[in-house]
Amino acid sequence: MILKICGITNPEDAAAAIAGGATAIGFNFWVKSPRYISPERAAEIDSSGVRRVGVFVNESPARVEAIATIARLDVAQLHGEETGADYPKMAVWKAARVNQNFEFSSYVDCPADALLLDGPAGELYGGAGKTFDWSRVAAVRKRIILAGGLDASNVAIAIALAHPWGVDACSRIESAPGKKDHRKMSEFLEAAKAALGA
Repeated sequence: MILKICGITNPEDAAAAIAGGATAIGFNFWVKSPRYISPERAAEIDSSGVRRVGVFVNESPARVEAIATIARLDVAQLHGEETGADYPKMAVWKAARVNQNFEFSSYVDCPADALLLDGPAGELYGGAGKTFDWSRVAAVRKRIILAGGLDASNVAIAIALAHPWGVDACSRIESAPGKKDHRKMSEFLEAAKAALGA
C-alpha cells in the first residue's frame, strides 16, 4: 500500500512524513505550481526507505529522465496529456482528473504502473483539494492511487469505497501551499494506516 505525501518542499516536512509512516513523498517539478521545487533542491532532501516521486506536466521523456537522475526519483507521476509513447524509461504513475464525464475505459490499456486519480481541478494540475465519487473506482482493474481532497476526516471512507493500492494527500494537510501542517499530516497517515489495518 502506498501512503504518499505530495508537494514536499523542505527537509522538515519530508522527515515528518516519513516518521509518520509515509511510504512515498512527492516533489512537484511543474514550474507553475505553488509547490514547485528545483531538482537540485529536491536532491538535497533525505528520504531514506521511501519512494521518491516526481510530479510532471507535459514534459518530454528526456527532460523527465534528466530531472529523475538529478533528484534521485523512483517514479514519474505524469499529470499532463501524455500518452504511453511519451513515457520516460522509468516507473510511471499516470494521473487523471475525475469529473462527472470521466471514462475509466479510456485508461484500461494505459501502460503506467499505476493510475493516480485526482479530483477535478479546472485548469490546475493537482492540489485543488476536491474529492470525487470514490465508489466509481472499485471496479477498475488497475493499481489505483486516490488523490484529491483527502485528509484524516475522509481517508478511511475513501479506502473502504475504492479499495485502492494507495492514497495521496497534499493541499488538505497544509498550513500554506508547500508547507505541511505536521499535525494534520500525522492524523492523515494514522487514519490511513488504521483503515488498512496496518
